[in-house]
Amino acid sequence: MTEAAAKPKPVAKPIALVIDDEPQIRRLLRVTLEANGYEMFEAVTGNEGIVQAAQCRPEVILLDLGLPDMDGVEVLKRIREWTRVPVIILSVRDRENDKIAALDAGADDFVTKPFGSGELLARLRTALRRSQPQSATAVFRAGKIEVDLAARIVRKNGVEVKLTPTEYALLRLLVVHAGKVLTHRHLLTEVWGPNAGEQTHYLRVHVAHLREKLEENAGRPELIATESGVGYRLVRPDEGE
Repeated sequence: MTEAAAKPKPVAKPIALVIDDEPQIRRLLRVTLEANGYEMFEAVTGNEGIVQAAQCRPEVILLDLGLPDMDGVEVLKRIREWTRVPVIILSVRDRENDKIAALDAGADDFVTKPFGSGELLARLRTALRRSQPQSATAVFRAGKIEVDLAARIVRKNGVEVKLTPTEYALLRLLVVHAGKVLTHRHLLTEVWGPNAGEQTHYLRVHVAHLREKLEENAGRPELIATESGVGYRLVRPDEGE
């Protein structure tokens, strides 16, 4: 074996596409991303971002909502027509309606500017982990909770927890999308049907029941997190890494 043949192949860096018209933000993101092992591509308009998403095939997209040629939600909808690549919204908009619209359009996460680089990198890691193919028979574990999706069994401290069909359907949806914020409307339509999109009291009651059965302290939940005014998120055990 020659010396050249013995050299290890370089590890491919995950590609992050930044679609943002603020030069300062793009410079900050380039420094942060490249220092942490990402290769960054950038676009300053929505149309350019859509083309770049097709050409560079990123592992994750960081998308601003306030673009000069079109709204970021429209860019997201166009991208979602052909790819499920994780998309994290970076925006100065902090109204609940903006967050809900982006998440309902297919965003995986929403980070409000200004943001800390540590938080952003953690959310990137979570988005990339979620995008990896998962086994249909995988068992989700978080602390003392175990959810066996194949067997439809939920355990706490090794003891089976009895859930109603609705509670299990809600928990399963949260587990399948662990780490991702699911809006009230998404949860309601998936569990109760398309006509239940506004019945948020259904959701509050069943989430409260799940917390009573699964959390160590239902008043201070650590498993099912509330995203105020937006929805709920099942906390992954590795989110803090």
